[in-house]
Amino acid sequence: MPKELRYEGEGAIRLDKFLAQSEPEVSRVQFQQLIAEGEVCVNGDVQQKASFKLEPGGTVTYSLPQHEEAHLLHQAIAVDVIYVDENVIVVNKPAGMVVHPGAGNAQDTLVNAILHRWPEIARVGEAERPGIVHRLDKETSGVLILARNETAYNWLVRQFKSRKTKKTYLALVDGEPPTPTGRVEAAIGRDEKNRQRMAVVYGDKGKKAITEFHTLEKFADHTLLEVQPLTGRTHQIRVHLAFLGCPVTADRIYGRRKKSLDIPRFFLHAYKLTIKLPGDEEPTEFTAPLAADLKEVLTTLKKD
Repeated sequence: MPKELRYEGEGAIRLDKFLAQSEPEVSRVQFQQLIAEGEVCVNGDVQQKASFKLEPGGTVTYSLPQHEEAHLLHQAIAVDVIYVDENVIVVNKPAGMVVHPGAGNAQDTLVNAILHRWPEIARVGEAERPGIVHRLDKETSGVLILARNETAYNWLVRQFKSRKTKKTYLALVDGEPPTPTGRVEAAIGRDEKNRQRMAVVYGDKGKKAITEFHTLEKFADHTLLEVQPLTGRTHQIRVHLAFLGCPVTADRIYGRRKKSLDIPRFFLHAYKLTIKLPGDEEPTEFTAPLAADLKEVLTTLKKD
């Protein structure tokens, strides 16, 4: 059913800003898309410019699309929960688990497990990936946060998009980086030779990507790094470390053809996430201890 709002403020205001302020459950980006699709009228006329200046006394009419739930399985899969409240769920995702259903992964994902315990997230965010505001690769373990309601979803999405979150990873790499501490600024895009991979690209072919790293411990043929991606590109850490000549150990896509260590997955762990929870003014820090299989790798390296 169409909704009608009247602007009672002083001075002109952008149409998308007015709608976002009036309907906090919906993000400004979603309203911009709605406007572009011709689903918003101002004073009875369709308005397709989000930047349109709405004058005091102006009437805005619009209809929000109905959220259709995807038919996702609810599975009783054990999940290591770090923190939960009425707005968010923070988990320690295990290696080998895909975050959400997709082509070839209709079940046994983190979303399937979360839906079993918190079915309300089925109507939060995108239908195929409810509650998901960021992701980890299948083989990457560690901290991941999900939203339990639409307000929390929009709050978290805005933080990730504006780069106000701080993510810290632990990565074991083959060899060592050129310097103990450093910063990589290299755009990332699809590999032109293999579209399944990402790569460092030049010109305007990729998106800006920045990664910082710091050496924690050096071994004979490997180095343990603390890594902070300042942007959120696909496979960013793995691509940037490979670009430096010290790929993540056992990474079969970006690393060496012959693994330097006989381990079943690459050594990358999302150790820490610092983020403001909905309504909070100060950020909260969540940590996930290094998984047992990766701890064993370090123990062995130290003995050697």
